[in-house]
Amino acid sequence: MSVTSQTHGRYALSFTSGALLAREAVIVAPLYLETRDWGAVREQLRAENLLQARTTSSGVRLAREVAQRLAVLTYSELELLRDASPSERGHLMWVAACRRYALIGDFAEEVVRERFLLLMPTLSYDDFDSFVRGKSLWHPELAEVKDSTLQKLRSTVFRMLTEAGLIVASEIVHTSITERFREALDAQTPSDVRFLPAHDSKGVRCDTA
Repeated sequence: MSVTSQTHGRYALSFTSGALLAREAVIVAPLYLETRDWGAVREQLRAENLLQARTTSSGVRLAREVAQRLAVLTYSELELLRDASPSERGHLMWVAACRRYALIGDFAEEVVRERFLLLMPTLSYDDFDSFVRGKSLWHPELAEVKDSTLQKLRSTVFRMLTEAGLIVASEIVHTSITERFREALDAQTPSDVRFLPAHDSKGVRCDTA
């Protein structure tokens, strides 16, 4: 399975369905590990309403979004997700969102992690707004989006960060990474540790699972 993300061109901004989707991932990941067929997984989710959506249309949207995020994870990462602790699962779903949506990944790397490394532990909506204004110079699609939509995107990103345990009451939380999780992140080039408020692997002791 190839790992892809929106790294060039226009930012994809369709990440307002749900938030981190960690609960849904627990249901969906094992189905894919068994079938290796995202189409079949989405059809099973729809037919059996496994995600407990209120309407058929919302169920289809949610299933599509979960599948798209999990599809950027490798098979071994999906196995890790299936067997992960709640904290690992939250961190891995955040990484999946960063890979799937370059806007989230850029914000994670250029703002969240940068502030962590610079010992500036607070994170506010103003930081996100400043980030978007800066990116608008190279991404005119951001300037075309309505203010209400940008506010919803901002709210969703901060909800993801909170659900992943990366911020608490506007304070950035140092990510304690287990050895198996760090190995999965370091398998990417560059390492996807860059999406988390954590230090690089070199010289850093990993926790054990």
